[in-house]
Order: sequence, then C-alpha cells, then structure tokens
Amino acid sequence: MSVKIRLARGGAKKRPFYHIVIADANSPRDGKFIERVGTYNPMLPAEHAERVTLVTERVQHWLAQGAQPTDRVARFLAKAELIKAPARSEQTKQPLPKKKAQERAAERAKAAEAA
Repeated sequence: MSVKIRLARGGAKKRPFYHIVIADANSPRDGKFIERVGTYNPMLPAEHAERVTLVTERVQHWLAQGAQPTDRVARFLAKAELIKAPARSEQTKQPLPKKKAQERAAERAKAAEAA
C-alpha cells in the first residue's frame, strides 16, 4: 500500500479550504483517508500564521514510514523545515517564439546592428 500526504478539499463553492491528510494513493481526493495532519486555507494572506497548520510529530512519523508528499504539500513541509525543498522543474519552452520568429528577430537585430 503506497501512502501519500496530500490535500483533501473542503469548504464552500469558491471558498476553498483544504485538509492535509495521509491517504492511500488509490483512494479518491476527498474520499477515505488514514489520518488528518493539518490544514491549508488559501483564502488567508501568505504571511498569516494560520494559512498552513501542521501536526509536525505525525507528519514526521508518516515520512519515516515512507509516505510521499505531493508537490504542493512538499512545499509546505519544506517551508516548515520538515523535508528538503524539492527541486523546481524548469520552465517550459512553450511561450517562447517559434523557430521562424526567432530567425526573423535575429535578422532584424543583425540589420539594426549593421545600420
């Protein structure tokens, strides 16, 4: 049984509130979980003390048992200094201009340099 530390959504429509839970990887997002170990309230400002709350002893216990945090929860745990900060993935190249546009820009720059 693989165990995840992840978010389970609660709260009203357009007013999200999340519980940080220990759950089997195959169980649904808001479904069955093993233990609730914290909360996350994205409606509060980032510097607010109650934006993320964790029961650190239980989180450490589950990490020792091999539970894998999701990306968002890993950021919370890194900020609380319970795990090492995960490496951020590199930015995609999708928003960059395509090959022909880059060639035209290079030609324009070359022409402007020559002038």
